[in-house]
Amino acid sequence: MSSTTDTPPGATEERDLGAAGAQLSTAPAEETAQPVPGSFGGVRAPGRRGAVAWWGREITGWLRWMWRQLTSMRVALFLLFLLSLAAIPGSLIPQTSVDRVKVADWQKAHSSITPLYERLGLFHVYSSPWFSAIYILLFTSLAGCIVPRSWQFVGQLRSKPPAAPRNLTRLPAYATWRTDAAPEKVLQSAQRVLRGRRFRTQIVGTAVASEKGFLREAGNLLFHIALFGLLVSFGVGQLWKAEGGKLIVEGDGFSNTLTQYDDFSPGTFYGAKDLNPFGFTLDGFTASYARSGSDKGTPRTFRANIHYWNGTNGTEHKSSIEVNKPLDIEGSKVYLIGHGYAPVVTVKDGQGNVVYQGPVAFLPQDSNLTSVGVVKVPDAKAKNGTKDQFGFTGIFTPTFALNNTQGPHSSFPALDYPALILTAYHGDLGLDSGIAQNVYQLDTTHMKQFKDAKGNIVSKAMKPGETLTLPNGAGSLTFEGVKTWASFQISHQAATGWALASVVTMILGLIGSLFIQRRRVWIRTTVGRDGVTVVELAGLGRSESARIADELGDLVDVLASQTAPPVAEPEPAAESEPDLGQAKPEQAKPEQAKPEQAEPEQAEPEQANPEQANPEQAQPESDDEGARA
Repeated sequence: MSSTTDTPPGATEERDLGAAGAQLSTAPAEETAQPVPGSFGGVRAPGRRGAVAWWGREITGWLRWMWRQLTSMRVALFLLFLLSLAAIPGSLIPQTSVDRVKVADWQKAHSSITPLYERLGLFHVYSSPWFSAIYILLFTSLAGCIVPRSWQFVGQLRSKPPAAPRNLTRLPAYATWRTDAAPEKVLQSAQRVLRGRRFRTQIVGTAVASEKGFLREAGNLLFHIALFGLLVSFGVGQLWKAEGGKLIVEGDGFSNTLTQYDDFSPGTFYGAKDLNPFGFTLDGFTASYARSGSDKGTPRTFRANIHYWNGTNGTEHKSSIEVNKPLDIEGSKVYLIGHGYAPVVTVKDGQGNVVYQGPVAFLPQDSNLTSVGVVKVPDAKAKNGTKDQFGFTGIFTPTFALNNTQGPHSSFPALDYPALILTAYHGDLGLDSGIAQNVYQLDTTHMKQFKDAKGNIVSKAMKPGETLTLPNGAGSLTFEGVKTWASFQISHQAATGWALASVVTMILGLIGSLFIQRRRVWIRTTVGRDGVTVVELAGLGRSESARIADELGDLVDVLASQTAPPVAEPEPAAESEPDLGQAKPEQAKPEQAKPEQAEPEQAEPEQANPEQANPEQAQPESDDEGARA
């Protein structure tokens, strides 16, 4: 069995001749692979294997590019700004996780735009897919920023200060003077002084290199780590979160079980079975208001007086709940949300039986607590004994007032002149249909209003103690008095302590990154031509600041007073040694300070000596002069 393969012309000959044959042809090798412009794959080799390799490089290149963009500081700041914008609808639009009743009222008032808002998830912003996507991208971006910067910062901490530059006079802060102290003694003293000021130092050759201000980068890094921790705390809090609402009338209580809630929203990993066993009773509600002035009717005191217990057999404790002062029980917090009034009524049917007795919560509609509500009586009987159902709807005013513009309303939120205005219905309340109803609204679809013998609608404004009598002996309703009610939000959220610690850490890190300056100082000593030690100090800050010049001045004062006292400048060499005047003009140029080095804040009067402008260049010239002499 034999097989044949296609061999390019000349390939057999080159293979037979080996290295010698490979150099016989001077024709350029044919480039069979072609680069694809604008791609990460580069040169694409022929064949299926080349295509697979090219696509692998292309996909890997795009993934690396996207990761670099996502983890850049620019994108992280953009995502943080986008997250803050995304949270705005959650503050302006009612959220189902906070108040379902308010959401239903808003949807009823804005029926045309409600379908669009529902598709966009604006009634549950913080659990919507688009908000979660922004949150996860920001989380990933911060993680990608923090990890490489942390390693870079660790490398900076382990590194030593860089050596002094050749020409210190070019730095923004510079000082120099002459002293009789030995160069080694000046360097050792300078290193000791710098270490006393918490500089990291090392001696490199004839100079001390020092560096300070690493807490600036540490503060910057701490800020980002704390922001990352805040996002983690927020995510953990949402996963292990549960909250619900409860309206409690004065004298009633609450037990932390699912059936006791008016509405309940469990978290992903926290549900009804995880609820802590506690409860409380509303003993009363204290409210006071401003009676005069421009702020008349403004609340002064809102306090719910309660007694609570923790555990199935826990001891009762008296306490109070105020706005922004919640009750904290075993990781759950009870917040005071609202306050209102509950008229106490007694309803009798046509048989004279009491079919309902107790308080009914009315919901406030304005700041003066003009409230609306309904009374539903499903178990009444007519005078002839047939089954009937009653419904009453109307307004409660703590301080009754009447005018042509507003009609009956309240002029003050306190119980100065309470009144209850009701209209009566009878028929089918719709409670047996199986469809959920709002307890604060009356469905009159299958009901009729009571009318008197003249055909007028039966309604009455009642003070406490008065009675609304239904026509034809159908029954009555008596306004017995008024109780207060308070609404509470019971919330359990994990990692709140982590979130608080992260915020505090963010503030501390931001302070460090703003007010700490990264700076370097170099001190060099050289021996001049006359044997006197020349000391040079120079400083460089990461950002332009006058503090580096002030700090350099303090170092000059300390060194000059302790170790290296300055000495007088020598007479000009040109006057005392005229034979040196034969030096060529271009040989004196390195000793002359450039104009930009003579700025007042960088050079003191003694810096005008050309011998000190550049000690490293002055020394070789002294040797040349000795040779010429």
